[in-house]
Amino acid sequence: MEHSFGGMGTATRRLSGRRQRQFDNCRILAAMRSRNCESNPYLPPAGFPIQARRYEPSGPKRTMFEKIRAIVDSPTTEKIIIGLIVINAITLGLETDKTVMAAIGPFLIALDKTVLGIFILEILAKLLVRGWKFWRDPWSLFDFCVVAIALLPSTGALSVLRALRILRVLRLISLVPSLRRVVGGLIAAIPGMASIVLLMALIFYVFSVMATKLYAETFPEWFGSLGASAYSLFQIMTLESWSMGIVRPIMEVHPYAWVFFVPFILSTAFTVLNLFIGIIVSAMQSEHDDAADAQRTALHEETGSVLLEVKALRKDIEDLKSRLGPHNDGIRFDADPLP
Repeated sequence: MEHSFGGMGTATRRLSGRRQRQFDNCRILAAMRSRNCESNPYLPPAGFPIQARRYEPSGPKRTMFEKIRAIVDSPTTEKIIIGLIVINAITLGLETDKTVMAAIGPFLIALDKTVLGIFILEILAKLLVRGWKFWRDPWSLFDFCVVAIALLPSTGALSVLRALRILRVLRLISLVPSLRRVVGGLIAAIPGMASIVLLMALIFYVFSVMATKLYAETFPEWFGSLGASAYSLFQIMTLESWSMGIVRPIMEVHPYAWVFFVPFILSTAFTVLNLFIGIIVSAMQSEHDDAADAQRTALHEETGSVLLEVKALRKDIEDLKSRLGPHNDGIRFDADPLP
């Protein structure tokens, strides 16, 4: 590279790549610390204009595969897909209205097929970019199944599958991080919920046997069998017409029936169901804490990489100082960080 220096006419000085980097580093340090580089015979005079140059990587250009990866992982692409999911949900809802279908039915069908085609292209692009990792990601499998359902034939006996097209709306769960955390919390709560379900099943079985023994003869429509008793007790647990519909008529024949039903309601509708809520909330909080820990870990790793870059920069400065040798008069390099 050639540089023309003011006051030297047409004289030029050719700098090698290493000297060019030394020149750039020296000028930057001189500008930041109000130093000058006039005493260095390898560098232009202090009046030489400095122009910032844009860094351009010397490596090969990105391949088509890398371009597809950048498009798939782009936040803009994610936002577009979310918008298409919302639009598709609206069109599927409009298709249930006969008046709307009579007016713009062909347009809605064409729009639905277009959106489905875009979803298919998205899934294929993810398969190309991620390879086998695609099948190890639960959310990617969920997206694949939802889109694949729309490709099944929907004629004849399989016409019911047309109703499953609305499942595409559920793709919002895999795209919105907050919804993913909620679903993750619910899934994490399943082991604890299984224990509560077992406990509730025991309570229902005990009270169903007791209710059948006590009220089968007088109220066979509600407690004539074990199954009927369990169903009636489930209605009572939901507090749906439990007093006026079931308990009060029974109390007209059995005045102390409240001694049986009130403990059942307290032990199921309030205690056990609150345990359900507590386990779900605890699991969601744990999911939130895990996400926060992951963010802190990523921030720590990023900070570590920045520190490594700073150390490498200091090493380059020391190397520049040693290469300048006796010609660095008038230039001082400090070991402390730049202000």
